[in-house]
Amino acid sequence: MMGSTPIKVLVVDDSMVFREVITRGIASDPDITVVARAIDPFDARDKILQFAPDVMTCDVQMPKMNGIEFIRRLLPQYPLPVIVISTISATVFDAMNAGAVDFLSKPDLNSPTGVEGFIRDLIAKIKIAAKANVQLVQQAVSTGQVEDSKPAGTDKLIAIGASTGGTEAVYSIIKALPTTLPGIVVVQHIPPIFSRMFAERLNAQTALRVKEAETGDYVEPGTALIAPGDQHVQIHKVGGRYKVECFTGERVNGHCPSVDVLFASVAKEAGANAIGVILTGMGYDGAKGLLAMRRKGAKTIGQDEKSCVVYGMPKVAFDIGAVGKQAALANIPQLLYTML
Repeated sequence: MMGSTPIKVLVVDDSMVFREVITRGIASDPDITVVARAIDPFDARDKILQFAPDVMTCDVQMPKMNGIEFIRRLLPQYPLPVIVISTISATVFDAMNAGAVDFLSKPDLNSPTGVEGFIRDLIAKIKIAAKANVQLVQQAVSTGQVEDSKPAGTDKLIAIGASTGGTEAVYSIIKALPTTLPGIVVVQHIPPIFSRMFAERLNAQTALRVKEAETGDYVEPGTALIAPGDQHVQIHKVGGRYKVECFTGERVNGHCPSVDVLFASVAKEAGANAIGVILTGMGYDGAKGLLAMRRKGAKTIGQDEKSCVVYGMPKVAFDIGAVGKQAALANIPQLLYTML
């Protein structure tokens, strides 16, 4: 963004302290300018009309109207990338469903390093949100249920990688899949604790058994394993089955968990018995791993540009030849079935 117009941000939070922390923090970046601050949704609506921000940060718990209801009512009238900032709670997924682009948990103000990390992450998310396809974020993806009667063996698996916009994309795929499909392993770029909440939400709202992955778990038909938010995940073939290993490590391509780490292990251990899927997200994580999978005989799918909130990771994967088939998000569940 250097040399171009800074991203105009509206900060919405009923806490004066947090408004100040966020404003001072993100304004330290030359590519961002805070054009206004608001104390509640009604104040925010007026500021949106007055200042026409490019991105809005929004608290969930606010007086007069909560942030989720505000987003749900606002976006159809004023399409605007929203980053939700909340205490640690599963309500962030309601906000994503309402149309938010991304989320962050509030830091402990007594922890300087915590605040510093929060600001660093928020700045990065603001820059991504400014490029997001906001009209797409608001559209509920309707995928019909895939009808399936053929039982899946334990020698096959599906590996999925996603980042910005991915929680809703992963949900839309998993809710459409029958329990007879091969087991699924998912790397979604997501903070710790939220990965467990995400898995619990999917488990409650889809037909599949979904849980946060743990070392020793097996990839079973009808089950989806979500990578922990602060650990890499890889698979190992044990007999005719696949066992999961979770481990802490350095960030790969800027991320832990990294999609590339999962995909590379799938290429090595599963080869042609795997299907790889790369979904919406900024950056290039997963592209090389997906290419390795394809070279080992795996079938590969990349989400197309029109259905991506951020067409970054799938684009890089497509450009290097890692994507066997491109598809709209709504068509990926049926495509998975036909590839088996």
